[in-house]
Amino acid sequence: MILRPAVRAELPAVLALLADEDRVVDPASVPVTEAYERAFAAIEADPRNEMLVLVDDGLVLGCLQATYIPGLGRGGAERALIEAVRIRADRRGGGLGRLLMGLAADRARARGCALVQLTSGKGRGDAHRFYASLGYARSHEGFKLALRPEVLSPDLNVPPKQI
Repeated sequence: MILRPAVRAELPAVLALLADEDRVVDPASVPVTEAYERAFAAIEADPRNEMLVLVDDGLVLGCLQATYIPGLGRGGAERALIEAVRIRADRRGGGLGRLLMGLAADRARARGCALVQLTSGKGRGDAHRFYASLGYARSHEGFKLALRPEVLSPDLNVPPKQI
């Protein structure tokens, strides 16, 4: 099992994980649009962003995006923002999520980050309990402003189903 930056060939597998967290989606069925290509290229080119994949024997079992943010708060410490955390639906419950998040925290620590932060949609109670079990504290209330409403669902928690 290894956590590493995704390569372009794994983009369909990542999109399949993000498409539906309750079932396994065949990566071959996922349309890789120009917008996804641009976003992946931008992440790949930015030294402060990583689309990380958890891979076992060539199979993408999990993913997350890590963004490293410099800041003046906390003594000028860098922080890691974790988003788009997913484990394949048929592999949940076996510790892969704990492994994925632990390895991501290790990467952030090795980079010199003082903390890891994340947001999770209000309706994702299981995810909230999972993050709490890892030691994440509910320290803030999040706010979002939709600048492109066509990209976000009305409740701003998840993008509309495009797949």
